[in-house]
Amino acid sequence: MPFASLATEIQYVKGVGPKWAELFKKIDVFTVEDLLFKLPRRYEDRSTLPSISELYLGRWATIHGQVGRIESKTFKGGRVMLRAYVRDGSGTVCLTWFNQPWIKGQLEKSSGEIYAYGQVKDGQNGFEIASPEWEAVGGEEDPEEFGKIVPVYPLTEGLPQKIVRRAMRAALRDYLPHVQDALPEELRRAEGLREVQWCLSQIHAPKSEPERQEARLRLVFEEFYYLQLGLALKRNEIHGEHGIAFPVKALMDGREEETLPSSTGSGLFAGNEPKPYAGEPLMTQIRRVLPFELTNAQKKVIREIWSDMSSPHPMNRLVQGDVGSGKTAVAICAMLTAVRSGYQAAIMAPTEILAEQHYINIKRLLEPLEIPVGLIVGKQTARERSQVSARVASGEIKIAVGTHALIQSDLKFAHLGLTIVDEQHRFGVLQRKALRDKANQNPDVLVMTATPIPRTLTMAIYGDLDLSVIDELPPGRRPIKTHWKRTSERDAVYATVQALVAEGRQAYFVCPLVSESEKMMAQAAEDLYLRLKAGPFSDKRIELLHGQLKSREKEEVMRQFRTGEIDVLVSTTVIEVGVDVPNASVMVIEDANRFGLSALHQLRGRVGRGDIQSYCIVIADGKSGDARERLTALVGTNDGFKIAEEDLRLRGPGILAGTQQAGHADFKFGDLVQDGKLLEVARQAAIRTIEENPTLAGPKWAAVLKKTKEARGKASVITVS
Repeated sequence: MPFASLATEIQYVKGVGPKWAELFKKIDVFTVEDLLFKLPRRYEDRSTLPSISELYLGRWATIHGQVGRIESKTFKGGRVMLRAYVRDGSGTVCLTWFNQPWIKGQLEKSSGEIYAYGQVKDGQNGFEIASPEWEAVGGEEDPEEFGKIVPVYPLTEGLPQKIVRRAMRAALRDYLPHVQDALPEELRRAEGLREVQWCLSQIHAPKSEPERQEARLRLVFEEFYYLQLGLALKRNEIHGEHGIAFPVKALMDGREEETLPSSTGSGLFAGNEPKPYAGEPLMTQIRRVLPFELTNAQKKVIREIWSDMSSPHPMNRLVQGDVGSGKTAVAICAMLTAVRSGYQAAIMAPTEILAEQHYINIKRLLEPLEIPVGLIVGKQTARERSQVSARVASGEIKIAVGTHALIQSDLKFAHLGLTIVDEQHRFGVLQRKALRDKANQNPDVLVMTATPIPRTLTMAIYGDLDLSVIDELPPGRRPIKTHWKRTSERDAVYATVQALVAEGRQAYFVCPLVSESEKMMAQAAEDLYLRLKAGPFSDKRIELLHGQLKSREKEEVMRQFRTGEIDVLVSTTVIEVGVDVPNASVMVIEDANRFGLSALHQLRGRVGRGDIQSYCIVIADGKSGDARERLTALVGTNDGFKIAEEDLRLRGPGILAGTQQAGHADFKFGDLVQDGKLLEVARQAAIRTIEENPTLAGPKWAAVLKKTKEARGKASVITVS
């Protein structure tokens, strides 16, 4: 065996060898270090196993008993069902497996004494546990498995629990002394944390549940701490860069002429041609172009943005706001500030529908100021693209609105000073950086989302950004009334929608994501469209919208819906963001149990955009517990932030954020749902560390710096689909 170290290959751990090592690699265990930091996915308290007579319906339990009769039945199509009856003197329970015929041979070769774990259900002849985890009793290692808390590790086909447990015991015995504690002792004392060797020992061989919890707490804190250190370092780097100090105070007084760079030739006053209202105070101008009074929440966020823009360091701010909270108005205030300071602004949206809507709204609102606004999207012809690109490059276009087309290499800006990314979770880090790199100097960066993000997820993924929240809806907006109806009530729902449409309102019908395939989504929407057109809405103007349509076809359908030429729009989730039709007052979501909670809330936000009462009706039977919880939560609140917290609890951070969006959504040790408070503790500890030692200099911080760089390295390759 080579010299013992944490880098020792797994095959050299006693009891492993080359054969088992190949299977260990399938669960990402290549070295001793990988093994020691491979946490159990659950534990079985075999010191107090229930007897079979103590089982009850719905209970998750581990049983210990003797296998009796084994039955195997083959159905048409080759499907195989296996039943094994296990008894322990107090009763019998049936274990069942489908399409795993090899288990019969494994049971017959064993001593017949087994452990099994699963959920107790009703069976044909009493209680049953379907597809249980199980392992046979017998062999020299088995005394280790009795009368204690036993770890259960993630496996791969062909790798038994007893082999992993045997390898772990050998690793703890032979290699644990080689594990060095990366956290300085003073930090451990301050945070009340145990040494890492003790923690690993209690994680894999816990003496009691409180000690196991204490050990886990240390490992979770450490993982969160490195992440938060990396984010704090990144914030420090951004705040240390030289950026544009926009003359916000001068703009407030209407004195921007005194502050504009004389040599740019691209400011609002280029060519000595003053524009309408130039030179008046900025807030006066904003009130002139916005047809509504800003909410207090919008004003607060705008002040935060202006404070950033006034700074000589680049702005790097995330604005969160629920659907309909008025983020676009906030963005317009920021863009107007940049333009009046002599710079260009760019706003990037994830879809052409959303980009086009931003273009229409921004152009309409800023038309009185004669500020040129340009649209750049993929569907444009080569000639159209060439013309608008030339106007952007010359500085004539002050505000560029577009999709990913904005970051194509052929598009040049004259003096880009502000970049805005809307629905930022739909873009990757590299895409956001590509837009930022279009500027000749470090521009201010504003990212916005209409998908509220739970606080814990925000700290974990966007901790390098300053955060603003628009937590107030514009006055006059009525809360959307949400109703959950069963499929048997569908005709009554249609009758309700017919009545609303007869009053002059418009309606959405949305089909679920039935497949990853856009084609299948289109087929589902088309089927619903044909049924509605031939049935309850045969006398109404009804159209279809889905991702398989050509860009010009989608644009025309949306134009007709916006102008009221269409009464009923049948769509896929292509309308989840970016569609703003105030006269649309009812949203019907078919098969709503197929949607996630946040997606349902986003779809609901397509109505309620005006001052009329709006409704969202979700149709689903909701047979599963998860579906019932999602739909109950949707009906119970219109608050997007409460929805986001509930969605985090139900679905978990990995699904919410997507591992493509955030390399840290799936933590190795931590869980953002149960460990949210600990994340805040780690964040505060990281902030204190960076305040005292901004570069983590010194030998005692060398290991921490190394771990922090590894955490940042994972985040640097983030993309999103």
